[in-house]
Amino acid sequence: MKGELIHASCVAIGDVGVLLRGPSGSGKSDLALRLIDRGATLIADDYVAATCIDGALHVTVPERIAGLIEVRGVGILPLPYRPTAIIGLVIDLGDEERLPDPQDTVIAGVTIPIYRLNPLPASAPIKVELLVSRVKERL
Repeated sequence: MKGELIHASCVAIGDVGVLLRGPSGSGKSDLALRLIDRGATLIADDYVAATCIDGALHVTVPERIAGLIEVRGVGILPLPYRPTAIIGLVIDLGDEERLPDPQDTVIAGVTIPIYRLNPLPASAPIKVELLVSRVKERL
C-alpha cells in the first residue's frame, strides 16, 4: 500500500468518495454506518491511504482492515466494501456553523471541498448526502 495514511473513515455515495475525519470516538464509524444503511458503500473504517493520481484524490483501504467496521457496543463486523474510491468531499466531525462559507482542504496535493458537521443528529447522514449532491453539481 502506497500513499499518505489518513485517520478517517470513508464511504462512497454513488461515485463520490467521502472522507469522515475526526478524533477517536468522534462518531466517524457511526456516521459511516448510518450512511451505509442509506445506501452508501464502505471503503474503509479508521484509515485510508491517499494518493494523487491524475489530479484526483484516490484512497485505498489497508488490507488488514478491508471490509471491517467498528460498531461501538457490538464489535468489529464485516460489511460489503469497495477497496478504492475517488474523494470528492471531506467532512470534519465536530461543532458545525449555522451558515458556513464554502471551504477547501488540500490532501496529497489535491484540493477538496470540506465541511464541518456534528455527526450526532439524526439529520447528519442526510446533510452528507446533500453536500455530495452539491459537490456533484460542481463537477
